[in-house]
Order: sequence, then C-alpha cells, then structure tokens
Amino acid sequence: MGTLKAIAHPLRLRLYRSLFVAGVATASQLAEQVDEAVSLVSYHLRKLAEHGLIEEAEPRSADGRERWWQPASEGVSVRDEDFRDAPEQAAAHTAFARLLVDQRSELYRTYLDGRHAWGPEWNRAASDSETTLRLTAAELKRLNEELLALAKKYDDEGRAAEAAGDTEGRENVALHLYGFPFRT
Repeated sequence: MGTLKAIAHPLRLRLYRSLFVAGVATASQLAEQVDEAVSLVSYHLRKLAEHGLIEEAEPRSADGRERWWQPASEGVSVRDEDFRDAPEQAAAHTAFARLLVDQRSELYRTYLDGRHAWGPEWNRAASDSETTLRLTAAELKRLNEELLALAKKYDDEGRAAEAAGDTEGRENVALHLYGFPFRT
C-alpha cells in the first residue's frame, strides 16, 4: 500500500516516467524536465527510493555532489487481485489508475498539439485507433499478454540496435493500450 501511495502522486509519477525514459539522471536533470525546483525533486526522488521504486546509480561524472538515480526494476505492475480484499487499498489503486490515464492523456495531447513539428514520417507512423472486440475475460487476458510481449520484443530490438550504434531516427515512443469491458 505504501508503494502505491508513493507513486500515486502526480509529480512522483512524472519523475518516475522521466527517469524510466532517461535510464539514469540527476535531480537537476529531472527538475529541468518537469519544471520544478531541484530541492522539491530531490525530496520526491528520496520518497520513491524509500519505497524501492528507484535506486542510486553509479555516478556518471566526477562531481561527487551529484546523486544519480535509476529505476529499481523494469517497471511498476499493479494488479487488481492485489487489492480485491481491502477496499481502502482498492481506492488507492483506482486513484493511481486515474492518475495514469490523466498523465497518458496529457502526453498524447502534447503530441497532438505539436505534431506538425514531427514531420510526415512520424505522423504517418503514429496511430490513434479504437477497436471493439467480443471476448471472454480469458481471451482479453491472453490478448493483453501477447500485445505486451510484442511491444517488449520491439523495445528489446530497438535497444540492442541503439547499443550497437544505430541511433539515427530513434525517438521515445509511448504505446498506450487499454483493454476493458463495457456495456452500452
């Protein structure tokens, strides 16, 4: 519950996402990205570290005063079954999920507002689609697992190519997939 509360803070979630994209960064670098004071960012980074979400990284410069941070794992996984028997925790889970949706929507709105700057190649590659499927819960679970595995395959290949020096044209790409039941 404490870990969920730690990351379910708007600034902490933005910092975690920025750090995840960067791989490693200092509080100063992250403060610049989120447009907040370094002291405030340092405080929130320490809170994330207290809950095992991030950890100190090997220094990347000779300046011993700089603290470098990195994600402590490959991501955060929050599952409904972790909260099913505790209503107060379920409320925190819902609040966290809503915060994720809000930040993901803001990220996409930022792209939409500035898409002209990306050029035709990126705009043709970007997608916005919705598909309505008729599935069972088991089929939806399997579909989600397969989509995540496919996304991870592409990420692994891209990171390997980048590590080999193939950096031309590579950008961070957000892929948001939602699969949920609804009734009309």
